[in-house]
Amino acid sequence: MRLFHSFLAAALALAVAACSSTGGDQPAAPVVDGSASTMAGGNGPAANSSANAPIDVRPGPGANAATELTDPKSVLSRRSVYFNFDEFSVREEFRSTLQAHATWLASHRDARMLIQGNTDERGSREYNIALGQRRAEAMKRTLVLMGAAESQIDAVSLGKEKPRREGHEEADWAENRRGDILYNFGSVKEF
Repeated sequence: MRLFHSFLAAALALAVAACSSTGGDQPAAPVVDGSASTMAGGNGPAANSSANAPIDVRPGPGANAATELTDPKSVLSRRSVYFNFDEFSVREEFRSTLQAHATWLASHRDARMLIQGNTDERGSREYNIALGQRRAEAMKRTLVLMGAAESQIDAVSLGKEKPRREGHEEADWAENRRGDILYNFGSVKEF
């Protein structure tokens, strides 16, 4: 009987050790939502050329976590992800920005994020509300897969109701097809 208890304790210890593995050496799986054709670029504003560079969001000596969110030199100040016309795939050029936000959220579990999905003016109100929601949800899924907790993030659609640019040209529409990130953490109360 004593041998059985020893064996059971060893098996239980191995099971717990296996379940607690974080997989820190595993690369994040790519997220693809909507059409695969959007991964090649397409319409809309592009991120700056350093968007795919590795990003370190660890605070420097004496850095305040809330200040990291508002520092214009920080990658965390990039708060918009742009989408192609009639699509909700997170484009490759914005993945490093989302990775920085996911890493920050993972290290600040008391922070909350709101993602607002937006569309251009074309299409019915109902269609644009649904498309804006799919865009916000695609960003949320990407952030969660990159390490943020699902409970930290809310995703809503504003449809075509909050345009960044009022014009009726492709350049205006491209600015309006986006998901915006807002934070609620410390002194930063954006929602």
